[in-house]
Amino acid sequence: MHETTRTTQALAIALLLAPILGHAAESASTVPSQASSSATLSRATLPNALAPTRSDDYKDPDMWARIRSGYAIPDVDNALVAKHVQWYASRPDYLTRMSSRASLYLYHVVKELENRGMPTELALLPVIESAFNPQALSTANAAGIWQFMPDTGKTFSLQQNMFKDERRGVLASTDAALTYLQRLYTMFGDWQLALAAYNWGEGNVQKAIQKNRALGKPTDFESLADLMPAETRNYVPKLQAVKNIIANPAQYGVALPAIDNTPYFTTIDKTSDIDMAVAAQLAEMSLDEFKALNPQFKKPVIAGDSKILLPKENAEKFHLNLASWSQALSSWTTHKITSAKESIASLASKFGTTPEVIRQANNIPPQMRLMAGSTILVPKTEATAHNDIAENIIENAQVMLEADRAKGRGGDGKKLSGVQRIKATAAHAVAEIKSRVSRKPAVNANGRKRR
Repeated sequence: MHETTRTTQALAIALLLAPILGHAAESASTVPSQASSSATLSRATLPNALAPTRSDDYKDPDMWARIRSGYAIPDVDNALVAKHVQWYASRPDYLTRMSSRASLYLYHVVKELENRGMPTELALLPVIESAFNPQALSTANAAGIWQFMPDTGKTFSLQQNMFKDERRGVLASTDAALTYLQRLYTMFGDWQLALAAYNWGEGNVQKAIQKNRALGKPTDFESLADLMPAETRNYVPKLQAVKNIIANPAQYGVALPAIDNTPYFTTIDKTSDIDMAVAAQLAEMSLDEFKALNPQFKKPVIAGDSKILLPKENAEKFHLNLASWSQALSSWTTHKITSAKESIASLASKFGTTPEVIRQANNIPPQMRLMAGSTILVPKTEATAHNDIAENIIENAQVMLEADRAKGRGGDGKKLSGVQRIKATAAHAVAEIKSRVSRKPAVNANGRKRR
């Protein structure tokens, strides 16, 4: 174990980009789709809500201590909790990786919880959902540290388009997740049941309550646990296990990496389209460091109304360097495919680049071609050098692909072998399935999307 401080930012960023291992990947869960984006709740609507607190109330330099001070959810103490405590406590390397990722976002999450008068142990929920990896993606297409499904994200006004996915961005997704948790707490008057509903769906929890009530049985979480699927039955005990370790790490032989009780990032507004590489250069950060704080951006250009997160010292450098920047901020624009004759090879020639650059910028697999109606990123020309990408294009642009089976050629005009044609057909089938799942997410009778 080693101490993670601001002097180890490079390690934290590298670890952030590593794939999630083991337990967190198995425990990633989705947010139910029954939420209403209009349910922005005031603290007054929360039963037994905590008094709002201010960030300057906390003088302890350690973020873990700040989280401990706001614990307010009744404890669960059973065999499942003990099992998960043992799992986490026996994996110090895992806790180090998770803490490194969390160090970028935890101050913001805790501050938002305190502003809403919510228990601060809810800041540990992303440990269970995603191990604080904003790139986490479940098999059901739930994304980000709070694991929002696409449809649920739209319900909470999380933008999802060709250019960005706010389910991955810490600001918007945290606001949406806390709003939904508030709504569930108001509905059930119990944080453990609210958490179960966050994982299983409020309709399922309500039915379980009604069933026990009809039988004259208690309706608390542990009394309902036998009616829950295994994932939900373990969900609250997992959070309790992490909560126990954070509360008293020495008791479990754990040395938590230090996380400073200070803001890690600040927010800046951009005024025009800017390439991610240029933004990182102006901030004097590596591109990987920049992406770690801004994982919602999906393309090499940041277009439209967007906020950029930067460490405070890098934000100051950004503004200073921007003031003296004399080159173009963005090198990308969009082009709409109007004819099947527009191959990737011909587009590359037209815009003075290579097919590989076109494919990489637009995530186009090697054996796929563009369909008419697609809108893609292309390098700017002299005629478009000063134009930003229009908002209506940002909101509606999409890339549609198909295998070039008829001609037996890829989008670059190269002839495909028999094996390549089979792979292209398979890729096309997978793309079709993903498209259908995205348009019509599977749900059960209670609105819970199947994983």
